[in-house]
Amino acid sequence: MKDLFDNATDESRWQAVETRDSRADGQFIFAVKTTGVCCRPSCSARHPLRKNVVFFKTVAAAIDAGFRPCKRCQPDKLAPEQQRIDRITQACRILETSSEPVVLAQLAAQVAMSPFHFHRLFKQVTGLTPHAWQKALRAKRLREQLTQGELVTRAIFDAGYQSGSNFYQQADEVLGMTAKQYRQGGERTMIQFVAGSCRLGEFVVAQSERGICAILLGNDAQELVHELEMLFPHSSLKAGDEAFARNVAQVVSFLEHPGQHFALPLDIQGTAFQQQVWQALRDIPAGQTASYRDIAQRIGKPQAVRAVAGACAANKLAVIIPCHRVVRNDGALSGYRWGVERKRQLLDIEAEQREE
Repeated sequence: MKDLFDNATDESRWQAVETRDSRADGQFIFAVKTTGVCCRPSCSARHPLRKNVVFFKTVAAAIDAGFRPCKRCQPDKLAPEQQRIDRITQACRILETSSEPVVLAQLAAQVAMSPFHFHRLFKQVTGLTPHAWQKALRAKRLREQLTQGELVTRAIFDAGYQSGSNFYQQADEVLGMTAKQYRQGGERTMIQFVAGSCRLGEFVVAQSERGICAILLGNDAQELVHELEMLFPHSSLKAGDEAFARNVAQVVSFLEHPGQHFALPLDIQGTAFQQQVWQALRDIPAGQTASYRDIAQRIGKPQAVRAVAGACAANKLAVIIPCHRVVRNDGALSGYRWGVERKRQLLDIEAEQREE
């Protein structure tokens, strides 16, 4: 939104004022010549006449021009929404620096909020409950420790798990394999795959013990198999059996009809942030699109636009995690891991199916 208002016209700013668009708060100030007051775009006061309104980049500029801050929306103070986000950011920093789990009441008290409102706001901003966020943080720490070759027992405790038994009960959910296998790069993990052709071109579908772990699209099946080998360098790859071939048929059906329900289990591995982005992508209905900025705002991290794009690029499950539904702010198609033309084709397919 900041990029949008940096080059906005006064009319687009006025539209934000008329709709009380809170996303424009902090991007500009409007002042009313008849009252001598300056306000945030989202101010709840009665709207003035357009002819009496002038715009300023900052509150300081408006004050220098002789206007005084509105007592209702207090544009000279931090926006309420930003204050709430800052409290959650503070809570996240507390969790990141804590070597032990922090209970909800204790965490809420440290940011001067009631447990009930803190829990609701934390989930609204981060997309996760405080408990789930701590769980994802521990998993991230563990993956980092194991990737660096740390001993399994030490990595488990350094990541914040209170006991080995506590971790081993969750090992499959956290890593998709044992800690020892993860430390060895997923060695001995069996992945079966099938290559073929569909409406979108060549594909490779792969499945681990937990579920579908990769759907790759391209123009050359052999190159896709090589890409699969690069994604899972220490896994044992084998051609899919007959039972898996039936699963692949369901995947292909979904690739060609993206709006339908997909019931097969998935093996989605990624960082806590990537998981947030991918879930937000899966919430976009077929036939609709969103910008990278929209996704960043939906997960409560409006400044993480580039990181959102990075998470889209890291997606290994084409169409199932629909990064093809992400476009630029102006609606133009942006890059796509499996080619912009294929992205256009997918959006056209979804548009056709929506009309039907």
